[in-house]
Amino acid sequence: MKKGYVKKLNYVPNAVGEEIHKEIQSSHFVLVDCWAPWCPPCKRIAPILEELNQEYGLKIVKVNADENEDFINEYEVLGLPTLLLFQDNQLVKRVTGFQPKAVLVEVLTELGFITCDL
Repeated sequence: MKKGYVKKLNYVPNAVGEEIHKEIQSSHFVLVDCWAPWCPPCKRIAPILEELNQEYGLKIVKVNADENEDFINEYEVLGLPTLLLFQDNQLVKRVTGFQPKAVLVEVLTELGFITCDL
């Protein structure tokens, strides 16, 4: 591995169609990031999600809202970014809009998605 390079674990950068549901079913805890390339808050939250992936090994599936209208409609995503938190294939929490890392860590810890010292 090159110096300075951190491999992203359990990170799906652009899931589409049925692949999204397969990824959700593949892990106990999954965070689905519904985003769009034209969305400034989505761009701001992206590096925070990458940090959460690297620090905690949290499975993150990124879903481009513009390319996955069926999924977006199925889960009634009305604003971006929207984070859908799945536990055992069930939606347990939804977080809409930009949130700082500390807030996301608190939410994920309360749900048992990650373990950390607050």
